[in-house]
Amino acid sequence: MDVKNLNGQLIAYRFKPGAKTIVFIHALGSNQTIWDEVVGKLGGGYGTLTYDIRGHGFSGNSTTQFLIADLADDLVALIDSLDLKNIILCGVSIGGMIAQSIAAKRPDLIDGLILMCTSARIGSIGRWQERINLVEENGVAGIADMVVNTWLSDEFKEKNPDKVALYSTLVSRTPDSGYIDACKALRDDNLTEQTRTISIPTLCVGGTADLSVSAADMKSLADMIEGSDIKMFEGVGHIPSIEIPEKIARLIENFAKRLDNTKNLGMTVRRSVLGDTHVDRAEANKTELEDAFQALITDGAWGTVWASNNISRRERSMLTLALLAALGNFDEIPMHVRATAKTGANERDIKEVFQHVAIYAGVPRANHALKLTRQTLDKMKDQDGDT
Repeated sequence: MDVKNLNGQLIAYRFKPGAKTIVFIHALGSNQTIWDEVVGKLGGGYGTLTYDIRGHGFSGNSTTQFLIADLADDLVALIDSLDLKNIILCGVSIGGMIAQSIAAKRPDLIDGLILMCTSARIGSIGRWQERINLVEENGVAGIADMVVNTWLSDEFKEKNPDKVALYSTLVSRTPDSGYIDACKALRDDNLTEQTRTISIPTLCVGGTADLSVSAADMKSLADMIEGSDIKMFEGVGHIPSIEIPEKIARLIENFAKRLDNTKNLGMTVRRSVLGDTHVDRAEANKTELEDAFQALITDGAWGTVWASNNISRRERSMLTLALLAALGNFDEIPMHVRATAKTGANERDIKEVFQHVAIYAGVPRANHALKLTRQTLDKMKDQDGDT
């Protein structure tokens, strides 16, 4: 195990390098070891990063009250210190809230997001205040059995009494102050507005026997994140990494493969619309500063939006030109006018697009867009004549 001093906190972590790094965030009252079986069952080639959130495990305990955003900043600092990029971020319970916070403000770090048994707001103010009161009176050790009882399904507890005892011991060793501070963050934080802005490919994972986050809660979370998928495991409780590590490992691998396919699809679609010459020039000229941004565009715009077959590329090309003109993003117009040679949108289509823009977004913007379009089409005709 290694440790770094980040944001005034000692953060304990374990990092194994690999081609694609999966970053795991644990639940309240636990530590990074709840992911051990999942990490052990992942196929070769994956990098992994597990760590203890502040006030848990071997990590330092804050002397001031923190919010979910502070816990997110700790992990971002750790990820940046290890120079990790294009990660898959996987968080359970409060770890899922930390993951949401990071995805909302640092999407450049993340290729994909797995939100497990979590929500934009878990529980109620009253529930967390009651938990705080119990810990202040009895310590975490006094509620350990109760916590583990809500973590695990009845079937798992019946078949694995030794593991139940093991995880009760794990919970009981969580520092009281760290546990209470995390409960206060859960009591006071609501990430709904942040979560609605997430556009990263996301998989929401839950268990039908979860006593803390219901199936309805998981569906609501998935509904907040456009394009997200949901997977519910029948009869599984609040910590799937404990109950079904093999299935969680396979789920993560399949999600990672799907992301790779999306990346490949995005580049294929990008080339088919913009042409090899444009894409090769853009790829050759990009800098390290632009690398994450280009990956985001290739995955999000070309691998998702442009890859959809719900409307034709001709229609999508017309929509794109209209939006660019209406919002005054004129620098992009020549590129998308050139793309019409491959999307099938013709001069008549473009004329209709800018008629709409003139009426609904303003004549000056439509007029300037037409000027740029005319210049671009003339250059395209001259180039055709030269060949």
